[in-house]
Amino acid sequence: MWRSRKAKIMATLGPASDEHHVIAALFRAGADMFRLNFSHGEPEDHRRRVEIIRKIEEEEGRPIGILLDLQGPKFRLGRFAHGTAEVGAGGRFRLDLEDRPGDSRRTAFPHAELFPALVPGTTLLVDDGRIRLTVITQGEDFAETEVAVGGELSDRKGVNVPGVVLPLSAMTDKDRRDAALGLELGVDWIALSFVQRAADADELRALVEGRCQIMAKLEKPAALEALGSIVAAFDAVMVARGDLGVEMPPETLPTAQRRIVQACRENGKPVVVATQMLESMVHSPVPTRAEASDVATAVYEGADMVMLSAETAAGQYPVDSVTIMNRIIEEVEGDEYYRHGIEAEGMSPEPTVADAICYSLKSTAQVLSTPAVVTYTASGFSAERTARERPHVPILALTPFLGTARRLALVWGVHPVRVRDIANEREMVDLACEVSVREGAARPGERLVIAAGVPFGTSGTTNLIQVAEIPAPAGSSSSSPSPRGPAGQPEPPQPVR
Repeated sequence: MWRSRKAKIMATLGPASDEHHVIAALFRAGADMFRLNFSHGEPEDHRRRVEIIRKIEEEEGRPIGILLDLQGPKFRLGRFAHGTAEVGAGGRFRLDLEDRPGDSRRTAFPHAELFPALVPGTTLLVDDGRIRLTVITQGEDFAETEVAVGGELSDRKGVNVPGVVLPLSAMTDKDRRDAALGLELGVDWIALSFVQRAADADELRALVEGRCQIMAKLEKPAALEALGSIVAAFDAVMVARGDLGVEMPPETLPTAQRRIVQACRENGKPVVVATQMLESMVHSPVPTRAEASDVATAVYEGADMVMLSAETAAGQYPVDSVTIMNRIIEEVEGDEYYRHGIEAEGMSPEPTVADAICYSLKSTAQVLSTPAVVTYTASGFSAERTARERPHVPILALTPFLGTARRLALVWGVHPVRVRDIANEREMVDLACEVSVREGAARPGERLVIAAGVPFGTSGTTNLIQVAEIPAPAGSSSSSPSPRGPAGQPEPPQPVR
């Protein structure tokens, strides 16, 4: 199944997308990767969904990526005697460790590890910022606050602490259990929530031991202060605009998103823009104009992937949400100003052999008007560095490793294909020509630009570039290119088993 667009789509699975036929429809509508949100659902729910995805992958003949999204440390109020309590602006409200129901003057806050960080002046945002508390005094087991913005509190509402680097591990005991399950199931990516510093990657990286790649979810403003080191420490980044949007003034969120996307592009790390992209489609068959523009903005900025959350996990129109997101991306990428913007923000290659090759790959393809570029990759490194250059044509990534192909489903412009192993350059060229025609990326008589690393099978050794002309099929009387579909697109290929 050939995607004509370059930006990718991730769909979150949940009660609305729990069956084989729905997940298959999401994939066919445009989902390149699926997210398992471990803040919800039981382990067996996620196990069954992974089995369904792998079955669809087999049926469709295309690698599908799976992201496990860890819950991370969540802070919540305790319960109230009557389920709710009204707190008025200007009044006092106490948070403590007492295990008893709360009222309009106090409630339990069962997070002893946080009280030392709640110094006077600290702002607490309750229920997505609807209620704001300012710490006046604190001790080892309490914090006395003034109600800056009042309202109704209810059981187990979430609490955000913006502007404070919390003295906590980014992984909870639940996260460790969930990550272990994900590794057992063979997920391709694990996302770490509430990343604050580069060192947050260390425990997760040690746990996965190279069995999958790790993604940082940026949900706290403190992460922006360490953005460069966080991008370097993780394999990819998600702009998680839910909690990030709660903890930042709304007018600063768009510039933060752009800054994160730009930092990831400069470092050649995939970046996902997520949360509330088509939120109204949870209940409506069409998005708002603002939502369509929001998706388009992320694509214009050069994001590798845009993500749907509740729209596909719990919404009434999961397949329609993917279909419309797919159309928005295609419309943007067909706009001449999209390409102008991508070129204007071109990234300077780093002084390495790999970047010199990948930069040449893009420019050679442009000069020769090739229909695609090809990377032969073991780890995915050459495909990612090629994607950093944002070539004007698709990147056909050939790899002998299924895990690599699945992980590359996240990366901009990359069409990953699992292939047989090769031993020399002649086999590489023959394989590139064979697969490009079979996948519908090119036709006999056209040329390809191919990059690889020698010796073959060694990760991170991109050092070879070659131009090849695709030969005519054996017995053909002409080497003229075969017909293409509408608007010059290749005819749809048969699924590759």
